[in-house]
Amino acid sequence: MHHENVVVVGAGLAGMKASLLLAQAGKKVHLVETLPLIGGKTIKNEESFPNLECSTCLVAPIQQAVLQNPDIEVMTMSAVEKVEGDDGDYTVTVKKSARYVKVADCIGCGMCYEPCPVSVSNEWEENLGERKAIYVPCPGSLPNVPTVDPEHCLKLSGKGECTACVEACMFGAVNLEDRDETVKIEAGAMIVSTGAGVFDVSKLPDLGYGEYPGVYTPFEFERLFASNGPTLGELKLRGTENAPGKIAIIHCVGRKECGYCSGVCCMYSFKFAHFLKKKLPEASVYNLHSDICVPDKTYQKFFDGVNGTHSEMIYNSSMESLKVTGSGDGLQVTYLDEAGAEKNLEVDMVILAAAMVPEEGTRNLAEVLGIDLDAAGFFKVRDDDIASVETSRKGIFVAGTAEGPKDSQSSVIQADAAVGKVLAFLESLKPQPEEAAAGGQG
Repeated sequence: MHHENVVVVGAGLAGMKASLLLAQAGKKVHLVETLPLIGGKTIKNEESFPNLECSTCLVAPIQQAVLQNPDIEVMTMSAVEKVEGDDGDYTVTVKKSARYVKVADCIGCGMCYEPCPVSVSNEWEENLGERKAIYVPCPGSLPNVPTVDPEHCLKLSGKGECTACVEACMFGAVNLEDRDETVKIEAGAMIVSTGAGVFDVSKLPDLGYGEYPGVYTPFEFERLFASNGPTLGELKLRGTENAPGKIAIIHCVGRKECGYCSGVCCMYSFKFAHFLKKKLPEASVYNLHSDICVPDKTYQKFFDGVNGTHSEMIYNSSMESLKVTGSGDGLQVTYLDEAGAEKNLEVDMVILAAAMVPEEGTRNLAEVLGIDLDAAGFFKVRDDDIASVETSRKGIFVAGTAEGPKDSQSSVIQADAAVGKVLAFLESLKPQPEEAAAGGQG
């Protein structure tokens, strides 16, 4: 038996766009997301290049459309555990982790947060801020419904009898008796859109991350700048109230280790330079690069606007020789110039423009789905089609940065392509008129 339902794994930009297109085509969509919110990493960004639109403003209407569409079942805090069957007849087993808050009853008032006595680092905010044991990852999370962290909740972890959040909710939405559940979905096809991660910059100790508080990853800087971030958009150095006066943005971090150019790091580095000069007009910004990648026809104008006005471009001839060390209250970046001569740059902040890498858990999900990974660890597509979105298992397709590094526009385009392939695949499974006629004569 062939099914018309489609399972989309990952509710980032590509997954949401694919879900909406499938629903418009009359398909029932099950959108499976491990996080308690939808929107993916795009909503961590304050603005999107090259037009510098507000990212949350762009994504929020899409999130709302997904949540309000009756043909899309949003399954947050959920993960695919097993896929059985083939050729349009799949049984997908999904584990839904307990949220401990009833989505239908919660109005998102936030009255349950303050009474909670537990505060821990907020991983969504790159550990730059804190959250309670009952929380939403950040202001503006959708769905705007908190979840309870069982590891840190005193009652759920067995460390106490605290029920402060239950007592604070006048709508009875908090349910600490909630339990995980397993759901089986019959589906005709799947789209994998689980996104990508960021290269672990701590693997390059010469760059000082973790040793010097003034060294930041790209998402740490994004959340530091974001108006809904832990500092409400106020740019100040970690652990201080001081704004940086001199900032170095180091390109191509992890490129050699990964073995490929991510194609977006230069553009987000130039966006950071724009951010910094916008909020700190007197600051000095330096882009240390060994290469420049400006791949889209609309990106050159943005680069030209940053080059020489918002930032000084400094050529670094050797990533292997580059070092970040402490210098008084600040940092010193040591690099080799175009002639191979050693130079030093004194700054307050270093931002490491790290490569895109496969999302954590990609290998495990590939095993669950029974599909191949490429040499870089992303989900592999067919080699015989230059624009393929087909994986090694018939009926399972891939879209967005789960397939490889790309910008938001390219992720959306690939989501469109994946939906087209899904619809064609499901149509191909239907009996053709002559087959139906032959069956009727029998």
